[in-house]
Amino acid sequence: MQKPEVTQALNRDALVPLIDKLGPIVLMTHSQSGSYGLLAADQRPSSIQALLHVEGSAPPVHDIEMLGAPDWFRDAAVSRPWGLTAIPITYAPAAPNASDMAFEQQEKADGPGLAKCWLQKAPAKQLVNLAKIPIAVVHGEASFYAPYAHCLIKYMEQAGLHPTWLNLGAMGIHGNGHMMMLEKNSDQIADVMEKWVSKVVAEKAAAPGSR
Repeated sequence: MQKPEVTQALNRDALVPLIDKLGPIVLMTHSQSGSYGLLAADQRPSSIQALLHVEGSAPPVHDIEMLGAPDWFRDAAVSRPWGLTAIPITYAPAAPNASDMAFEQQEKADGPGLAKCWLQKAPAKQLVNLAKIPIAVVHGEASFYAPYAHCLIKYMEQAGLHPTWLNLGAMGIHGNGHMMMLEKNSDQIADVMEKWVSKVVAEKAAAPGSR
């Protein structure tokens, strides 16, 4: 199996020329491909009209091992040393090396059943290219992603992004796991995502200087 550093670089370098050929585009990623989409969008922010990040590239910094009661979660090794990716992504101030990043973990989780988030130490570096793109983070209430989806939102906001959190359970769409596209209510989920995309693309088209 290829290391994440290799697969992320290969997929970024394959996606960028495809975006150049097709753009402007709406980019949707799921699971492992989330990091590929973030890295490609970072290279071509002006060509991405919207980015749907469906249960991908989380939690920030460390993977999480699921345990039993009473602790439930344990940090695994660092898998995303640039916060959301295993390879460099554009920050300001710049972070060409992983040693340029500094992280700290919450002392207390945000609520019962939630993992403690890893965030940047203040002052947080900003993801200046991704900040130009409308981003929606989608997760299902019954997914292994649910205990740490909020950590991705917190990290993105700290880094200057303004993600829309499509928390399906909180929106009244219940029971979905990681493979929500295969489940009985997948059309309902697709409708939520389509409406978000239509809204943000229309807003971008109407913005001053868009033409």
